Amino acid sequence: MRKQQQGFTLIEIAIVLVIIGLLLGGVLKGQELISNARVRNIIAQQDGIKAAYFGFQDRYRGIPGDYPDNLAQQNIPGMTTAKCAAGNKCGGDQSGLIDTTTEPYVAWLHLSKAGFITGAYDTNGTETSASAANTPTNPFGGFMQLIYDAAYYPTGTTTKVTNIKTGKNIPSTILAEVDRKIDDGSPITGAFRFSTYDSALATCVTAENAWDVSGGQTVCGGTSLF
Repeated sequence: MRKQQQGFTLIEIAIVLVIIGLLLGGVLKGQELISNARVRNIIAQQDGIKAAYFGFQDRYRGIPGDYPDNLAQQNIPGMTTAKCAAGNKCGGDQSGLIDTTTEPYVAWLHLSKAGFITGAYDTNGTETSASAANTPTNPFGGFMQLIYDAAYYPTGTTTKVTNIKTGKNIPSTILAEVDRKIDDGSPITGAFRFSTYDSALATCVTAENAWDVSGGQTVCGGTSLF
């Protein structure tokens, strides 16, 4: 005699659906928490470097990276053990701006040796490209930059300002949230904008000059103007 097979009851199905809903809710909530943490991390990095810049300026009456080599070795602790002590120039031209090809890398050296940022950044004073040895990175591995230039949106601007580039590899959805939290939410106006520094993709900004929040743009970067 064949045994009759019974299906699931409505109560059992309801319990399974509730469990699935809870699991999905937990995953989505976890993703949201991770995203929020990354947003806060990027904001904290930008604020921390800006504070370090002004702290250095207040203490040494000069600009990190632009501060002259002789004063840097004389006044900044640890500079005598840096590569510049071997005769390489590890200072700037004292123009009051971080505006030469080497000064953006020397800036991280000055800030780290002076104790304003963490990390053992070093340079021989002639480097013109970013590496893990001379430049900090964002949470997504992109190299940051502290510089006086006009490499920010809108395209074609000629107004140079001191700015802190986030570096690339940041999803546009993250940058859009950063912008909403600390500025006006637009990639082409305000104090936080989009930048193509280090080959960040221009497609991170839509034709309507808004952050692309579709979720597909991940090689993006921004900058804080000050």
